[in-house]
Amino acid sequence: MANRQTAVFGGGCFWCLEAVFERLNGVVSVENGYMGGRMPNPTYTQVCGGNTGHVEVVRITYNADEIRFRDLLDVLFTIHDPTTPNRQGNDIGTQYRSVVFYNSDEQRDETKKFIADLEAAHAYDAPIVTAVEPATTFWSAENYHHRYFHNNTYQPYCQFVIAPKLHKFEKKFAQQMKAS
Repeated sequence: MANRQTAVFGGGCFWCLEAVFERLNGVVSVENGYMGGRMPNPTYTQVCGGNTGHVEVVRITYNADEIRFRDLLDVLFTIHDPTTPNRQGNDIGTQYRSVVFYNSDEQRDETKKFIADLEAAHAYDAPIVTAVEPATTFWSAENYHHRYFHNNTYQPYCQFVIAPKLHKFEKKFAQQMKAS
């Protein structure tokens, strides 16, 4: 039996994160959804309104015998800008904030150490604003959000926003990608 664990990350639009993480060796599944808000079962429209407190997130189920949580953090901090509060590119609002929702004390500690190491190395030109918070209820996004890039590759958002993140990922993590 695989050593399955979950990680929950927010870092801008969940379509971008999903498209990258689903290509990573050791990742069993990636599900788009919402976390951290005040109302039950929010809709995409409600979350995009910016008043629910939810963040667009991906819930990643992974085999910890094949990939470490730290490796997932490395990918996350490569493909999004952890220095911009409530914003990733043209996506603006608290629903796009950078956050790691931890599921255990180990994930919390590993995330804080990872961020401290990046700060000590001056990996970015500005301070990292990524929040580290306990996981709350995960609300799955509507069906049309799942595998969005895969199903809508030629949409302008996919071409101009998601595809560059994928190329950045593919360049740095080629050895960790699933076989096509």
